[in-house]
Amino acid sequence: MSKDISNLVSGWPYDPGEVRARWIQADDGTRKIQLRLDLGVFQMEPEGRPDGTRPRGAVSLCDFYVDAERVAPGNVLPYKLDFDACAELQQEVMQYYYRIMAFYALGDFKGVVRDCDHNLDLIDIVSEYALDDEVAWQFMQLYPYMRMMHARAGAETSMETARFDDAEKAVREGVKDLEGFFAENYEPTNEDGSPVPPPPELETLRELLEQIDKRRPRSEAETLREELARAVELENYEKAAFLRDQLKSLQGFGARAGKKRSRPGGRESSS
Repeated sequence: MSKDISNLVSGWPYDPGEVRARWIQADDGTRKIQLRLDLGVFQMEPEGRPDGTRPRGAVSLCDFYVDAERVAPGNVLPYKLDFDACAELQQEVMQYYYRIMAFYALGDFKGVVRDCDHNLDLIDIVSEYALDDEVAWQFMQLYPYMRMMHARAGAETSMETARFDDAEKAVREGVKDLEGFFAENYEPTNEDGSPVPPPPELETLRELLEQIDKRRPRSEAETLREELARAVELENYEKAAFLRDQLKSLQGFGARAGKKRSRPGGRESSS
């Protein structure tokens, strides 16, 4: 059998401006994830650790340390993580990072949330137990991206089932966490006194809030209010008066929340 992967990648061109991933069926019948990179293809397991290994008999190194911390006295590990231990964890965090990219490209938002939870736990572990503060900071710098992706995927999952309030809540919590992180770890101004531009992770989530608002179905009353505001802004007072009357009429004669009715010969139902 040829070991040359040229045929594999020739029909799947690399695009540096786009994340390209796909599901494939392996020779053993199981599903795998492939991610197209500049030098070839990454192939990953969709469950557990992306490379399919079980380090120290655990699902992942992160799971190993989380379980060890859970049973340790006071829920605190009795040791610190040296350079070699952190190097192992850095390899793992990058494996999950690549699978997060692939899951998002494939629209598997639950997979993104799960893997982001893994990496956020791993970042917490290293920041708590690393012997070297510089090494810990290398992991902490991954926090904004992981928190952003966690919020994005959570919002997309909620919007798939029209739970727009849940989507907005997930993003607003992500914005709050990132604002706290950047306020704690970065200066708000440059050396020359000019303000530091908003971090791209925060900008992405703020833009997502706008998208959620646009995708959220509008009630008739909300539509009228928006049209009324535009009419007032354009000084179209005749239209504004008409829309105001329409809104008052809608509010005055709308169905009462919680009202129940009985159908002759039927059971009671909610209106």
